[in-house]
Parts: sequence; structure tokens; C-alpha cells
Amino acid sequence: QVQLVESGGGLVQPGGSLRLSCAASGFTFSNYAMSWVRQAPGKGLEWVSGIYSDGSNIYYADSVKGRFTISRDNAKNTLYLRMNSLKPEDTAVYYCAEGWRLDGLIARGQGTQVTVSS
Repeated sequence: QVQLVESGGGLVQPGGSLRLSCAASGFTFSNYAMSWVRQAPGKGLEWVSGIYSDGSNIYYADSVKGRFTISRDNAKNTLYLRMNSLKPEDTAVYYCAEGWRLDGLIARGQGTQVTVSS
């Protein structure tokens, strides 16, 4: 079955950086678009970023554009999210997901907590 396991979250000060990783298994990773979504306390899911199977198309939410970079390594079945210039409003549980856009997600992982605070 599909397994998506996120890692790399934690507590970081405003302006800091983190890199999230997502190890995928149970499906042909290289065939699918992948996404990062997040859920802040008391809010709904937000589509943060997405990348096509071959990396030819990439989406970023306006809230993270210029600060976050999504990438993937199809040989390692791994998805990444590099997050720079983090802000307190980036605090959320970040989920790795198979699919494109919130209404196109097939599966997602258990999530990793990112807390941005001084």
C-alpha cells in the first residue's frame, strides 16, 4: 500500500530554514505528481507546493513563493521541500501527498510539525 513518511520538521526561529523530506513507497513514485500541503492550527488544509512527475511543472502558493523550493529524486523515491526565510505564519503540520491540488490528492502521510517561533 502507499506509504508516505515525512521527516525534517522541528522548531526554528523566524528567518531560519528547514528541509523536509518524504520517503515514498508502495507505488511507482516517478509516475505521479506530488505535493506538499499544510494545516495550521484551527485552519483548513492549504496546498503549499506541487511538482509534476518529471519536474516539468511546479506550483507554489503565493504565501511561500520565493521562499520555498520543491524538488524530487525519482531514483530515491523521495520528495523534498526546502523552506527558507521562515515566518511564524508558516507554523503548521506539513504533509507529503500523492497528487496535484487539494482536490486531486490520492494519499498523504502522517505529517511533520514545523514551528516557527522565537
